[in-house]
Amino acid sequence: MSKRQIHLGAMIHGVGHGWGEWRHPDALADASVNFGFYQQQAKLAEAARFDFAFIADSLHIHARSSPHYLNRFEPLTLLSALAAVTSRIGLVATVTVSYTEPFQVARQLASLDLISGGRAGWNVVTSWLSGTADNFSKAEHPPHAVRYRIAREHVKVVQGLWDSWEDDAFTRDKQSGEFFDPAKLHTLGHQGEFFQVKGPLNIQRSPQGQPLIFQAGVSEDGREFAAQNADAIFLNPESFSEARAYYRDLKQRAMRHGRNPDELFILPGIRPIIGRDEAEVERRYQQAVELVSIEDALVALGRPFNDYDFTQHDLDAPFPDLGTLGENSHKGTSDYLKQLARDENLTLRELALRFSRPKRDFTGTPEQVANALQDWFEDRAADGFIINSLLPDGLQYFTELVVPLLQARGLLRREYPGATLRDSFGLQMPQNRNAQPRVESAVA
Repeated sequence: MSKRQIHLGAMIHGVGHGWGEWRHPDALADASVNFGFYQQQAKLAEAARFDFAFIADSLHIHARSSPHYLNRFEPLTLLSALAAVTSRIGLVATVTVSYTEPFQVARQLASLDLISGGRAGWNVVTSWLSGTADNFSKAEHPPHAVRYRIAREHVKVVQGLWDSWEDDAFTRDKQSGEFFDPAKLHTLGHQGEFFQVKGPLNIQRSPQGQPLIFQAGVSEDGREFAAQNADAIFLNPESFSEARAYYRDLKQRAMRHGRNPDELFILPGIRPIIGRDEAEVERRYQQAVELVSIEDALVALGRPFNDYDFTQHDLDAPFPDLGTLGENSHKGTSDYLKQLARDENLTLRELALRFSRPKRDFTGTPEQVANALQDWFEDRAADGFIINSLLPDGLQYFTELVVPLLQARGLLRREYPGATLRDSFGLQMPQNRNAQPRVESAVA
């Protein structure tokens, strides 16, 4: 078996990312609030030895939001339920730092981590839709740079709270009456720019010590934050060359921050379309394409620009000059899209459809898709992939047809290496920061 192996996550996204996927004849139209669907997808991924299942989230909708966004489960609630019907697969939830309190997040994720036996992960987001502020009694949405300052402090506080109790703090000695060792309980006492949190947290550490940190940093601020804090990074690259450039950049940034670059995992999100032969590949690809209308594509394109309404522009004119629009929302993606339109002289119609319709990078027979995955992995454009299914049976096709090929090539494990998400990624359990001085003192 190859020492370096592909890591896989399954993005379970209910009725899908887009606006039309729920209309597929085989789709469950209520998938986003159907626990049976999520359970079936998580078990498929676990049987294929995926590292984790991933549940994305946002906190603002409007009448033109996609069907999945309009009506879906809250991630931590859903993953706690999935923890009871799975045993090894990691459980990763998106939780925003801009509209939550660190104590609340620390407690909820620590609970999921303990319930699941050490399988929790936190996808840290800053939230880019300005309408979110209206749901949280905020006068305005924080600027992009401020959101990342909030993120740095928020994560620092949460991780500090996760170290409130040393691993063996709870003695539970019935004879002596000692429930815990007072010397192994630590109060945080944080006083910062955005948060004042005394602590300690009222839950013990899990078997993996702390949940893993996931992030999707595209902008300069996002990349720096991810390189410093993340265990794994999501991205949605336009091409292999873009993915490889990003990979090199983030690994170099991690080294500059004194980190081992092999302990930072770059995981592009892909939407594979697989067929048993060329005819089925083309038929399934066209099914996916036909689910994206130009009307839906325009709404999707508006999302990284803070839900901008593109219908006011001529579809077949050059992509409009939007000035600084997008810089305070999804800055990395909006900047990229504006640059792409300029570089290739794209019309609004061309950019919208290109943004929303499936690419062909991972479209093909099982062998072709396995080859593409192997190329990206071996050429250091990825350490693994987030599998996002466009068609209702997409994950089943991938797990049944592509996974065995990767396993036969020694690129994918056949069994889980341990019980925790850290075990799956080969990461050591972090030592409790409050225990370190005691250990050094004992040695001295």
